[in-house]
Amino acid sequence: MLVAFSVAPSGVGDSDSVSEAVAAAVKVVRESGLPHETTSMFTTIEGEWDEVMDVVKRATEAASAGAPRTSLVLKADIRPGHTGQLEAKVRRVEEHLREQ
Repeated sequence: MLVAFSVAPSGVGDSDSVSEAVAAAVKVVRESGLPHETTSMFTTIEGEWDEVMDVVKRATEAASAGAPRTSLVLKADIRPGHTGQLEAKVRRVEEHLREQ
């Protein structure tokens, strides 16, 4: 499965920046060893349901440390029996674009 998620704490300090908290979440993802990609808005992880959801939970906990409130946005593509989709889905779109 692929899971794209975005996590951000709120109610902490005077700054509207959440980059430090996001970095804490991304660190958890990177240390998980699962295939992943981080963009400006989401981090996408690929793996089995339980392992991906465990990483999302731990990343959310890391980002929300010390925050009274946390926002989590999650989108999942659940497709049993398929791996390597983090790159394959993009590759298929690029192939169509070359054909046009």
